[in-house]
Amino acid sequence: MAPAKRKAAAATPARPPGAARHAVVPRAGDEKGDLARRMSRVEGQIRGIAAMIEQDRYCIDILTQLAAVRSALDAVGVALLEHHLHGCVQSAVRSGDGQHAIDEALAVIRRFAR
Repeated sequence: MAPAKRKAAAATPARPPGAARHAVVPRAGDEKGDLARRMSRVEGQIRGIAAMIEQDRYCIDILTQLAAVRSALDAVGVALLEHHLHGCVQSAVRSGDGQHAIDEALAVIRRFAR
């Protein structure tokens, strides 16, 4: 291998064995912004729960906040799943690779539903 090619290969980060490579999926600015705001809110809730634990707050109050975080994360997951089904899966079905996309979506729905 030529020296220039060795440098380029070394600069490429290695993926773990068996790691799938997925395409970048562009999202509309408003959708991306909404997801980012939701995740920032969840991040704040998590920090709040950590503070509640540090302050020895009442267990039920902490558990209530944990339930709120789960609900917020589920809402983000549903939004992403809808985007995936209406965009990625629909596109794969049109291009003839629908079975793989449907199988992949079903697998993630099963994980999400646990």
